Amino acid sequence: MNYLSEKAKSLTPYVAGIQPQEPGWIKLNTNENPYPPSPKVLEAINRADITRLRLYPDGNSNILCQHAGAHLNIPAEYVFAANSSDEVLAFAFGGFFSGKSVMMPDISYGFYPVWAEMYDAGTRIIPLRADYTIDPAAYRGAGGVMLANPNAPTGIALTLGEIEAIICQNPDGVVIVDEAYIDFAAVESAVNLVEKYENLLVVRTFSKSHSLAGLRVGYAVGQPHLIDGLQRMKNAFNSYPLDMLAQIAATAAISDTVYWDETRNRIIQTREQVAEKLCELGYPALPSQANFLFVKTQRAKALYDFLLEHKILVRYWNRPRLDQFLRVTMGTDEEMEAFLLCVKQF
Repeated sequence: MNYLSEKAKSLTPYVAGIQPQEPGWIKLNTNENPYPPSPKVLEAINRADITRLRLYPDGNSNILCQHAGAHLNIPAEYVFAANSSDEVLAFAFGGFFSGKSVMMPDISYGFYPVWAEMYDAGTRIIPLRADYTIDPAAYRGAGGVMLANPNAPTGIALTLGEIEAIICQNPDGVVIVDEAYIDFAAVESAVNLVEKYENLLVVRTFSKSHSLAGLRVGYAVGQPHLIDGLQRMKNAFNSYPLDMLAQIAATAAISDTVYWDETRNRIIQTREQVAEKLCELGYPALPSQANFLFVKTQRAKALYDFLLEHKILVRYWNRPRLDQFLRVTMGTDEEMEAFLLCVKQF
């Protein structure tokens, strides 16, 4: 007997990248940071009062929100924290897009259409241009807009001016800008616009530039009425989304700007070096401003399989417009040398 609801039956779930459990793999398929978190994270966890684990954590993550606000030079009441940026985005879809029509690119983060289906939001899918860039002029007059900037899996970023144009073209709907990879980009963050526009919500994560994918911490930045909407969704689902240790670790990570700057610059440098070497080998990549490269080859599936045989994981999608690309996360320099050697062997 099938006990699933009609809603559950209708969903097409997001498929994450392979997560091998045995050692020996080079993981370049899920856009994780190759470097460990700031040493201050461990120090903060070791100083934590473990006896307080018997109590519920701060449901609003107030200390973390204060530090995130200070880091971004915005008031703490403009910040909402939850259990990963995915959860933040799910709350946002339910709170701002349910029953409305939301515009999103045809090639972007695969979870966006899943949340739209989950929360009964209609979708207006806008194709990327032939060069895989987003056309800001095409995003106009919707009940909402969902964009990743830089986009994934392309790595291409819109300028702040282009983001502002999209916000102005959609005054009656919330524009969500998912900035999971913004710390690796040369463009300005849309956080700089949140005090100006009441319909802008910017979503961030600690998984990428702060090396905390295993803790699942994300946050949103927007004017208080949008934050209140996210709080309503959270409190209708789970009043305590972030555990005590996650809040402590994320606060320590966002406070260590020196370590954050050092590791992200290393990743940017690796990205540029690998892109140059791949181009020399005949594998050009789109101009990425993320911590990954979207590498073009007509033999993408064959190269993916060859890398897999050598225990190197990258991401491949068997879909039109994507099936001639591999998305390659930047690992350590040693990991990328092994990847490049394997590409040469192929």
